[in-house]
Amino acid sequence: MAALASRLKARGHNVMVFSYPTRGNTLAGHSDALRAFIVASAVDKVNLVGHSMGGLVILSMLSRHDDIPPGRVVLMGTPVKGSQVVKRLEKLPGQKLIFGKAAADLLHGFRQPPEGRQTGMIRGTRPVGLGRFIARHDEPNDGSVAVSETRMEGLHDSIELPVAHSEILLSPEVAEQIEQFIVYGKFDHGR
Repeated sequence: MAALASRLKARGHNVMVFSYPTRGNTLAGHSDALRAFIVASAVDKVNLVGHSMGGLVILSMLSRHDDIPPGRVVLMGTPVKGSQVVKRLEKLPGQKLIFGKAAADLLHGFRQPPEGRQTGMIRGTRPVGLGRFIARHDEPNDGSVAVSETRMEGLHDSIELPVAHSEILLSPEVAEQIEQFIVYGKFDHGR
């Protein structure tokens, strides 16, 4: 998230990056830590941006806690319907080394965005990455997450961009689209 944070800071946004050990806790544990991070920052408004599992951490936090300051949510390549890559790997010995305590959480998703928060999804469509060899998606995907895994009823807006799963964090266009959504509540589909 460092490159993305840097791009948003350069555009004049106050950015705080929440880091968590992906494999070190369950989704609920990560979401409680995110809540504590936000509460400690003592802000009146917070726009939340999450990539992949980070988006699930945000959704989990917002579904479990109602004391988070208002703001918008941008999800990027977040498998809100569960991850086929994780499902294919779950029976392999040692898969806990890859996904840790959150492995089971990555198989389930969320049915709807958080109430009262405009939520947008950025989907990658460049199928480059190791995940494509594991899940073998027969549909548009970002190399790890299929576009269909990111679909959720009730999203305020969504956009597909020609980026791979990891490239989402490095793309100048993604940073511009995040800013567009945070400021206006919609993506710029005219690009």
